[in-house]
Amino acid sequence: MKRFTQMSLLIFLFAFGNIFGQQEKGIIGHNNWLHNWTDFKPNQKDYDSPTQILTGNITKDTKLTKRDIYLLVGNVFVTNNATLTIEPGTVILGDYVSKGSLTISKGATLIADGLETDPIIFTSNRSVKRAGDWGGIIVLGDAPSNKFGNGSVASFYADLTPSAYVNANYGGTNCESNSGILRFVRIEYAGKRIKNDDYFNGLLLASVGIKTIIENIMISYSAGDSFEIWGGELNLYKLVSYRSNSNDYKFNFGAQCKLDNSLAIRSPYVSNSSGARCLQIMSYDKKEEVDFSKKGTSVTAINLTLVNDSQNLTADIEKGLVKEAVYVGENAFFDMNKSVISGFNPAVLLEDKIYVNQENLEKIKFANMYFNNCNGNIFVENNANNEDLENWYGNSAFFNVYSKSFNSETFIDLNNEKRPDYRLRINKIIATNDLDPDLRMD
Repeated sequence: MKRFTQMSLLIFLFAFGNIFGQQEKGIIGHNNWLHNWTDFKPNQKDYDSPTQILTGNITKDTKLTKRDIYLLVGNVFVTNNATLTIEPGTVILGDYVSKGSLTISKGATLIADGLETDPIIFTSNRSVKRAGDWGGIIVLGDAPSNKFGNGSVASFYADLTPSAYVNANYGGTNCESNSGILRFVRIEYAGKRIKNDDYFNGLLLASVGIKTIIENIMISYSAGDSFEIWGGELNLYKLVSYRSNSNDYKFNFGAQCKLDNSLAIRSPYVSNSSGARCLQIMSYDKKEEVDFSKKGTSVTAINLTLVNDSQNLTADIEKGLVKEAVYVGENAFFDMNKSVISGFNPAVLLEDKIYVNQENLEKIKFANMYFNNCNGNIFVENNANNEDLENWYGNSAFFNVYSKSFNSETFIDLNNEKRPDYRLRINKIIATNDLDPDLRMD
């Protein structure tokens, strides 16, 4: 009997191990960690009228409580090394008329530590909500970037007085700085337009240090980028970007980041025309603005799921509505592992300044990947011939696999409007390293 029990246990462990191994690509978890705290239909939520107004500068330690509803009016700054603490379940409305925003200045701290069953919510105060209704959240720290001197976000604010410029500065030398906690937070309908056809982002983290906790954050319907990281050093865990008009995750100016167990759901019907994608990894916008003696951007991405939610992928590609999922610029380091890219055109695009040679291929790594239903996999920008890249990344040593399946067949339950599950279906991955000729881009 004992021997039978032991044998049964071994069989169970073997089967469980195979199941877990097949689910290890993309977002993972024994349970669907999207439950309870996310909201994929935020336009159906109505909130009571605000009872408190936040405006101007917050210069001393302040606590926002669940019993009140707050209205962000204009550009609100937390300054003077103050700490803004937000209770779980608190609702903060961004004012549409004044395009309210919240900025945590360098030296100040934000403690927005929600609960899975009681998340903190930032959303629009309009009855009919739209992307870009209000500004968003900016956190400024004193960790390094690769810019000359320190940076500034002063251009985000209209009519900023010269005496207030210091509140818009970021950058320093402290990699281990702590700007607080953002955990179990939803940010909805942010990304107001600013001058020069630029936008606020859902969440901008500029020179934020490694001791800052960024976990379980969902950004929905942002007119600008959902998450934008400039410099700094961060571990980013269980993030969700949903239907952003612009990029889902953008890294720039020497950011040193690990993005782990996170999700991006794109819709071709709400993306802007400038080539928005799930991930954009850059070391700079202009070479003259950065110090090349400092670190370039380096991002490690593990267990990501990147999904293009097209009703008709072929038709949407023909209309030019579907772009690449990942864009990597020159002098950036990118390591992507155990991730899923499904339904893009193509999966990955490298800037045309990147030469396909040993040095650059060692900077840009893709291993244990699942490329599904993409119109081509990895290309250099403006070059339709990707034979060298396919030969390199298609090598069996990288364990990349390829498939052509509908999203509804690939993920456990993505059509569930209340509780979608974007984990891979068990037994869905066909372990082949042979590239389907139909997946190649002509």
